Amino acid sequence: MEINATYNSLVAVGDSFTEGMSDLNPDGSYRGWADVLAGRLAGRSPGFRYANLAVRGKLIGQIVDEQVGLAASMKADVVTLVGGLNDTLRPKVDMVRVRDLLTEAVERLTPSCGQLVLMRSPGRNGPVMERFRPRMEELFAHIDALAAKHGALVVDLYGAAALGDPRLWDVDRLHLTADGHRRVAEAVWQTLGLAPEEDWRTPLPPAVRPGWASRRIADARFAREHLGPWIGRRLTGRSSGDGRPPKRPELLPYDPPAGA
Repeated sequence: MEINATYNSLVAVGDSFTEGMSDLNPDGSYRGWADVLAGRLAGRSPGFRYANLAVRGKLIGQIVDEQVGLAASMKADVVTLVGGLNDTLRPKVDMVRVRDLLTEAVERLTPSCGQLVLMRSPGRNGPVMERFRPRMEELFAHIDALAAKHGALVVDLYGAAALGDPRLWDVDRLHLTADGHRRVAEAVWQTLGLAPEEDWRTPLPPAVRPGWASRRIADARFAREHLGPWIGRRLTGRSSGDGRPPKRPELLPYDPPAGA
């Protein structure tokens, strides 16, 4: 990629990872890596435009049905597509269908934008990661193959050990902290051929392992506030994104939230 290339527009497509959970703005809205990236790109390009169509909880089929066509119509310089991971975390999943839908998304987006960016998503180290790792790696292998065939860029977050550190993940154990999102923004920035501002792969300092009682309290809080509601939604066919519109549905000049 060309160092210091110019990009005048960005459209982000996906689920909660791209919406920005759990990176809170002062006003209570979510920021996230895509907003951080947009702000940095806007600083280099007057009139820079940005849309974020991502909605939490969306499966790849919903992303294709609800976001891909709109993103393609915007003819942006850069489109980021991150999807399919929610599917892999379901108790049962048809990985052939997931791969086919991701292929459809890439084939529709590639000719409509200047550069398509895909990602190998990060995963928090722990038992949940180990349980779903084979599905995730199947998804990522397909992403690599699609990128090679269609000229898309791939940001390998999965391969960065630092992003597996639990300290870069929120208490829900599903979403990155503000520092995690900042690192992802830097990773995409560099993948787009822009001059590095930091090493986003830098490990955190050695951690002091919490005591047994602290770990049990954290586990109980996680189960009560996050795991239980998540299981409830799965059992009833509901999603945290049901009825929720995208936070930036139009490709407009970038304006950060107040206080961001």
